[in-house]
Order: sequence, then structure tokens, then C-alpha cells
Amino acid sequence: MKFIDEAVIFIKAGDGGNGCVSFSRTRHNPKGGPDGGDGGKGGNIVFRSSGSRNTLIDFKFKDKYIAPNGANGKGQDMTGADGADLVISVPPGTVIKKTESGEVIADLNRAGMDVIVLSGGRGGKGNAKFCTASRQSPTFAESGEKTEGMRVGIELKLLADAGLVGLPNAGKSTIISRISSARPKIADYPFTTLVPNLGVVKYDNVSFVVADIPGLIENAHQGSGLGIRFLKHIERTRVLLHIVDLSPEQVDPVANIKTINSELANFSGELSGKRMFYVLNKTDVADIDTLYNVEKYMRDNNYDYVAVSAVTGHNMDELLKKTVFILGEVNV
Repeated sequence: MKFIDEAVIFIKAGDGGNGCVSFSRTRHNPKGGPDGGDGGKGGNIVFRSSGSRNTLIDFKFKDKYIAPNGANGKGQDMTGADGADLVISVPPGTVIKKTESGEVIADLNRAGMDVIVLSGGRGGKGNAKFCTASRQSPTFAESGEKTEGMRVGIELKLLADAGLVGLPNAGKSTIISRISSARPKIADYPFTTLVPNLGVVKYDNVSFVVADIPGLIENAHQGSGLGIRFLKHIERTRVLLHIVDLSPEQVDPVANIKTINSELANFSGELSGKRMFYVLNKTDVADIDTLYNVEKYMRDNNYDYVAVSAVTGHNMDELLKKTVFILGEVNV
């Protein structure tokens, strides 16, 4: 399934039904009395977060959602039926925004949430409701309330416990394939990961969700590379795993570390403040001096880290143990 994480759609709640003008005639009241019923309420637009969905792809094929109108009132004091609510299912982690101002209307940050984004129009009153001692035969009724539609932006931010960040080809996809059942595409070229991958990890009776975010490059926060489109997906992670490539192709791994940290800080102060630890990857091919220098940099800055080889599996158990430990320390 193609991963879609942004969409713009048109939504409109249902109009209220019109009130009815009606008179009943009986043996005791041959002239007839007012008995026009009220119109029904229009249907609401409801967004519902469903755990069975993980992409916004449905909105690529349908971009207009209009709830049913309320039915008109009828004689004999019969109220028109209410319009049914139109429920729009989205994945957990979906944010609904006004397209013009960017104002957040709803944040469905967990499964099972229902949010009324637009309320249906009120039904109009029938002429029976306008009957008074001085006005016993009203010949008018109230129209139902009309609603206005609007365009809204829908943005999906993945919900994961741990997010893998780093330069392209740092080994994030290999790591997620090692520690979870996720099977991302892995190849030796930049931006192997074109969409975020989610994997469920089980370790020592603990389960957590890890997200492999497409590789960042310098000025990613300004849109370079795959850039800003995917940085939002790590805003809700509890822990960041910064994957550092120690292979001989990397001239200066420490400079790479600083580049990624700078991009996180420039995108969001919240990201730069998240709990992070470093995964020094590709130790199986790393130069001894390079490994020594990077580990010294870690110690000098009091950074948490673990040195691994995702290809050979070296120290992967330690990586999982550290992740579980830190997740236990971090509040949701």
C-alpha cells in the first residue's frame, strides 16, 4: 500500500430540515388547528481514529464529504428524521487543520477517538410551535439552518515509541529489519527509505513500536532531500535513536552527528529536547581510529551510546536492552 501522509478535503455538515406548515381538521375543530412538525437536525461530520488504518490513501481517491440533511417536518406534528452523522475514519496520529490559517481543529493522537469537526444544522420549527393565544392559526414555519462547508488539511504523524534518525545509508533500515518483523527495502544508495517504516519490537516481555524515518541531510528542515516532510513523524516519538555510520566512506562521523542534531533543533525545539541515544553502526568495517574518536566524542559530551553492527548482529541485544530501559524512564 502506498504511504500517504497529507491530504486536503472538503467537508460539510448536513443542513437542518424545514419546519412544516399544516392544519388538521377534526369534528370538534372543523376550521383546523396548526400541526406542522419540526424539521430534523442535519448530520455531523465526525472524524474517528481507527487502529485498522495506517495511511491517508483513501483521501487520494475521494476528497469531498457531505453529511446527510435533516428531513423536513410533516403534518400531524411529525418531526423530520435527523440526518445521519458522516464518520470519516483516519489513522491514530492524524491532525485536522484549517487550510487557510493552519489552526488545529482536532488532534486524534490515539485510537478510538471521535471528534465532531462540523455540527449539523438545527431543524426549523413547524407552525405548531408558533401557535399562541393571540395567534392560533400561524401560516408560517421556520426554515432549517444551513451549514457552510470548508476545506481542511489532514496530516498524519506516526505514533511510535522510538524513532530512528540519521544520514542516508546509516543503516536504519537494516537495524529495523534486525529488531522487528518489518522488512523495508535495503540497498546501497541514498534514500533507500522513501517512506517511514514501522516495526513492532518484542524484547524481554516488553513490546514497543519503532519508526525508521527516511535519511536526513543538511538543510532538511528547509526541505532539502526528503527533508521536512518526514521530520514531523518523529515529533511524537518518546525516544530518538541517532544512527551513526562508521564505515570508511564517512570522512567525519562527528561532523555528521552535529549535522543531524542541528537539523532536529532547527525544525523544532521539541525535537532537540527529546531523549536521545546514539547507535554507532557498522563497527564490522569501521577503522579502529574512527571508532575510538567517535566513542571519545560520546564520552566527552556525556552522550548515551552503544556500538553495533546491524549486518553481523554484534551488540544488537545491548541496543534493545538500552532502548527498553530508556523507554521505561521516559513519560509517554
